[in-house]
Amino acid sequence: MKGRLVACPQCGRNVVWDTANRYRPFCSERCRLIDLGAWANESYRVPVEKSDDDFESAPETGEEPPPAAG
Repeated sequence: MKGRLVACPQCGRNVVWDTANRYRPFCSERCRLIDLGAWANESYRVPVEKSDDDFESAPETGEEPPPAAG
């Protein structure tokens, strides 16, 4: 039985989703490596909303905050 057809995420070419395709979900090693390179170059990013609570406030004088007591 054949697998279903899916679009290669890199080039959009139709490819059979099957265990016989060692590059799935990509159509070829070339598309797989292009995608890997994009991740390595940090071209892909997960969007994040930043809030004021995400950052510890530092003095506006440019000085480092004092070390925490402990």
